[in-house]
Amino acid sequence: MGFVKIIVQIKPNSRKESVEKNTDGSYTVRVNAPPVEGKANGRLIEVLAAHFGVPKSKLELVAGHKSKKKVVEIS
Repeated sequence: MGFVKIIVQIKPNSRKESVEKNTDGSYTVRVNAPPVEGKANGRLIEVLAAHFGVPKSKLELVAGHKSKKKVVEIS
């Protein structure tokens, strides 16, 4: 199996955490962590790992570290 790249729009400081697939194939992910010191990015990986049923080590944030739009690679 190869790599899958998904485009993610993150919504930090959300009350409820969720993962939604958009009509264009991208995902909107709500996390309860603030966008400081990489906390939201870390939580994003945890939420996506749980959603896809894979270990966190299989996910990597490859682009958009300081942006709301991110690219996550799943191996």
